Amino acid sequence: MTAKRTPQKKAPQRTAAPGAINPKQPCPCGSGKRYKACHGAGTDVLVNRPFEGLAAEPLLVGMREFVASALATVPLAEPAEKPVTIATVLPGAAAAVVRKDGHAMVGLQVQSRSGDLSADLGRALRWVLDAEPGEVLTTASGIGEQHDVVRLQQLLDPKAELELTLHADFNWWLDGDDDPPPEATAAVEHSNSLIRPTEAIAADGVRGAFWVDTGAKAHLRWVRTEPEDRLMDALARLQAAGELDLGEGSRYVGAFRAHGLLVPVWDLDREQHAKEWVAPTAAFATRLEAALAKKTALLASERRARDGLAGRQVTLH
Repeated sequence: MTAKRTPQKKAPQRTAAPGAINPKQPCPCGSGKRYKACHGAGTDVLVNRPFEGLAAEPLLVGMREFVASALATVPLAEPAEKPVTIATVLPGAAAAVVRKDGHAMVGLQVQSRSGDLSADLGRALRWVLDAEPGEVLTTASGIGEQHDVVRLQQLLDPKAELELTLHADFNWWLDGDDDPPPEATAAVEHSNSLIRPTEAIAADGVRGAFWVDTGAKAHLRWVRTEPEDRLMDALARLQAAGELDLGEGSRYVGAFRAHGLLVPVWDLDREQHAKEWVAPTAAFATRLEAALAKKTALLASERRARDGLAGRQVTLH
């Protein structure tokens, strides 16, 4: 007599949530790792474009990723009892601090973060509004319950631009402290020795563009808010027409992704001052807008140019 086999129950198939990221795909953060080995390793929900919807998005991305020392007044949607300044990085890479003089500051380049940088900044911003002079918030990623999350988009005026002030050093870390401890002075001196000169390119039609001197080379890094496919098509049209550089002494080298946006990069002649690239960048902005406005399909030469551009991924150092 043959024993009957007990029917095996099939495991229910899981349906991926809408918009879910394939764990085997590259992580959208641009690390080069698979998603499951990067932001997908924990329980955090990764927000690929944390500053979307804010007019200040290009400057926030620049301040978070490659601008060394800069400050900007936070354009709050609702009046607050004290003004808040957003900084590229605070002493110790803290999330927020209220200095002895009562100056409230929130940092973008922090020690640790969750998958939603906008929520972290929202937590830090609400904390600093209630904090007392001398208090420091080391990290904001674990503050508050999940249901209590308030993102930056809910706290800032979405149409307000950032009034950015770039600094050549970190001496502002000590402002408001008449007698800083030796370790604070030493931290400033150390950070000043590592800083990379950075200047914003200010011109009509140009937002989120920065001249950066890395020591070996000078670059123009330009945070763009257009959808990536549309921007790549426009860059390909300019490449095919021989109009992708910024003029003599410049060379387009590729692009990197930062917080959901594409950032094209050009090598520049280090002998030329940042101000000498303002007019060429403005002229390129005009060419780029014209290319972005075109709706026709790419020509064969433009498709070949696009294929070449797609392989140019820049790694920041």
